[in-house]
Amino acid sequence: MAAVTTSAQAAALHPHDAHAGHDTYAAQLRMNRLGLWLFFISEAFLFGGLLTVRFFLWGADTRPELDQMIGLIVTSVLLISSVSMRLAETAMERGNRKAFSVFILLTALFGLIFLGGVMVFEWRLFPSLYPAHLTPWGDKYGAVVFAMTGMHALHVISGIIFILIVWNLARKGNFTQERHWGVESCAIYWHYVDVVWIFFYPALYLIGTAVHVTH
Repeated sequence: MAAVTTSAQAAALHPHDAHAGHDTYAAQLRMNRLGLWLFFISEAFLFGGLLTVRFFLWGADTRPELDQMIGLIVTSVLLISSVSMRLAETAMERGNRKAFSVFILLTALFGLIFLGGVMVFEWRLFPSLYPAHLTPWGDKYGAVVFAMTGMHALHVISGIIFILIVWNLARKGNFTQERHWGVESCAIYWHYVDVVWIFFYPALYLIGTAVHVTH
């Protein structure tokens, strides 16, 4: 009867091939990371442009009257989601797939809570419950608020989709402790989106004197 050779046994029998495969993966990983960071640099121009427009149109002394409590809550939720994402990545590095699934799905849930807070309370999608005071076309305040939060929300949505894809691939066994670029790239993307909000939050909620806008 033919003997079954495990991957560990194969590596022991053919150390040169295993080493070559590791070098190839390491080289590909470096290229992947470079490509991802080049993407982030291009994204920085987009978000930087939005911040520039905010200060050009509003100045540094005014801002619209937004719900401070909601702003603080959604910001806290997004920051907590970075912690859960890091825990998910650490769990994968340690081979704990159950913990990975829990933490990465928790991250997606936090992202949905963030989106709900922004869309319901700042975009006022349900005016019968929470009357709207800003519109995308009303004035410079509404236009900038919707442009900044809308672009960021689009990235949060894409991040949640990314998370669900990675979770499904992990569920099917596509990642290992040593090779999990999909998990790593998803985590880096999510942290990047969170960092962007760290700049957006004070620009929208804290800098300048609040101006009450009515339409």
